[in-house]
Amino acid sequence: MSFFKRLSGHLHTINRHRYLVMKMCFKCGMYYQGLTHDLSKYSFQEFWPSVRYYQGYRSPITKEKLTIGYSECWLHHKGRNKHHYEYWIDRHPKSEEMFVIRMPFRYMLESVIDRISASKVYNKDKYTENEPYEFFINSRDCACMNKQTAEDISKLLLYLKENGEKKALAYYKSLYKIHKNDREFTL
Repeated sequence: MSFFKRLSGHLHTINRHRYLVMKMCFKCGMYYQGLTHDLSKYSFQEFWPSVRYYQGYRSPITKEKLTIGYSECWLHHKGRNKHHYEYWIDRHPKSEEMFVIRMPFRYMLESVIDRISASKVYNKDKYTENEPYEFFINSRDCACMNKQTAEDISKLLLYLKENGEKKALAYYKSLYKIHKNDREFTL
């Protein structure tokens, strides 16, 4: 694939993804998060490696990991975007013990919306409301994700699968009104 096809394809993909996330975040009352979602994808450290590894049917991060064994793009991205559970992993400075912190509600919900949007962008016409839930269940790394965060994401994606997007977004909005600033909450 030519450089210009990869460039235009990647730019279209991230713009489409951000548009879908913004639209869903706005429906949930999450205006700031909708506007600022994934802005780091336009940074030099993320944009150009993603153009290099662009394929159109999956994240360029996957191709970069398969090609060189890791992804500098991903390392940059996850450290700047609180809607990724990897952002919430830390190590104690003295004991070196790993802490896998529960995601605050607003970022956990943004993560759910991010997964729905990514499923739509990469699956295109083949997208179904089952896809985000099935992908999450089949690909999550439970050893690295906070167990309560994993359960919360699973419940919200299952709600989408069972009730459809319109009802799910209305439900998410009602939860956001109650829990938007909460780190401890019950779904």
